[in-house]
Amino acid sequence: MSIAAITNPSLCSCPPLPRIQSITKQNHSLISFSSKGSLAFVSTIQLSKRWEFVARASSATESESSKSEGEGGGGGEEVKFEEYEVEIEKPYGLKFAKGRDGSTYIDAILPGGAADEAGVFSVGDKVIATSAVFGTEIWPAAEYGRTMYTIRQRIGPLLMKMQRRFGAPIDSGELTEKEIIRAERNSGVISNRVREIQMQNYMRKMGQKQQRANDLREGLQLYKSGKYEEALEKFESVLGSKPEANEASVASYNVACCYSKLDQVQAGLSALEDAMQAGYEDFKTLRSDPDLANLRASEEFEPLIKKYDESFINENAINAIKSLFGIFNKD
Repeated sequence: MSIAAITNPSLCSCPPLPRIQSITKQNHSLISFSSKGSLAFVSTIQLSKRWEFVARASSATESESSKSEGEGGGGGEEVKFEEYEVEIEKPYGLKFAKGRDGSTYIDAILPGGAADEAGVFSVGDKVIATSAVFGTEIWPAAEYGRTMYTIRQRIGPLLMKMQRRFGAPIDSGELTEKEIIRAERNSGVISNRVREIQMQNYMRKMGQKQQRANDLREGLQLYKSGKYEEALEKFESVLGSKPEANEASVASYNVACCYSKLDQVQAGLSALEDAMQAGYEDFKTLRSDPDLANLRASEEFEPLIKKYDESFINENAINAIKSLFGIFNKD
């Protein structure tokens, strides 16, 4: 593969440091980039239609051992989480994140969406099972990428079996400032303890960053082999691990390309909007990339692009001003 300037990016990989490049082969161009720092993006699901829900509290409860990473951890304290079921329609209005255990958790509930109006979801709740892509079958939630693939692809109302965690934070693997301060107080040697925790967090971040880079590269290879569903799992996994905005824009763009190839137009447009919200702004490529051909055939494609294309917005503003002065000239 040769590395060239960005011209027609359709698949994006994430090697090691802050730079955006494109690797072109046949019809596919790859954006290769990397950057430092902590991560802050979660994939959203924004599709279309009215909602309705049915909530069914489950009598079953699940016991999990709480884990402590600070001083005095290792206790076998049992925490019980209740389960519930909800059926909602698009737009779901949920953002998801991947926990360190690979499971799918609710990271945010968007105002006005089906989840918000249902009133039963809480941030931090865990996805246990969902409807299959179509039909009435229920699938246990697999790893994050597969679960997101199922949710995005779902045809008809989505039934979600959830574990209510009562606001317990998503197990992202990073100690908070409060936990660091608590660890300081509990440890005899404050400075050493803080340095140890900071080093643990740094190593986790670097490990997560490397995993995202690996997932992007593996997804790229799967895509080029025509294994679009498997590639989707890899790209969705990147989005679930709270990537930086530039990583999120690349992964979301790749997700859109996969859905376009699978002729899943609504899911593809949703992913494309995620990419633009995360900062993707090569609108010329969006309008010409052959990997997005099926999305461009949709009547919703151009209005969506114009919503984020500043050059189009500025052109409209100029035309409005010209029209205004034209009116004055008539007088």
